[in-house]
Amino acid sequence: MQIILLQRIVNLGRLGETVDVKPGYGRNFLIPHGKALPATKVNIEKFEARRAELEAEEAKEVSVAQERADALTDVNVIMRAKSGDEGKLFGSIGTRDIAEALTNSGLEVDRAEIKLPEGTLRQVGEYSVDIQLHHDVTATILVTILSEDGDDEDLEEDAADESEDYSEE
Repeated sequence: MQIILLQRIVNLGRLGETVDVKPGYGRNFLIPHGKALPATKVNIEKFEARRAELEAEEAKEVSVAQERADALTDVNVIMRAKSGDEGKLFGSIGTRDIAEALTNSGLEVDRAEIKLPEGTLRQVGEYSVDIQLHHDVTATILVTILSEDGDDEDLEEDAADESEDYSEE
């Protein structure tokens, strides 16, 4: 089935290209979601009349995504989670948790935009996380996961050690 793409689709083509796709993919996904039109003579003429408008819309989307990416540069999200002695988390930190932390800090991010190629985060530490705001725009943030009670235990142990030192004198 031949279709005309109304927007850029990863691994398929750019705006305005005529590409061959399987009929089910075209009929059931691309055309109903407004991402493509069947490549008929009438639709090609309609598309050419609207090409400038569609290109302007895409350029606007890219500029908005770039502004959001600029706001996300040098962002460090610090999250606390319960963990065991070796830094392994009880549970995990996923896209929903990161999106919620960013939204609470005033940066609007959808969980579908957060990319965790190796899956959820399950260890205490620092991680670079990509946020794909548009097909062509990706921002990288730093997510730091700290132990919820590990630091507090160290402080309590230090205080206990100091109190023992004073009691011996």
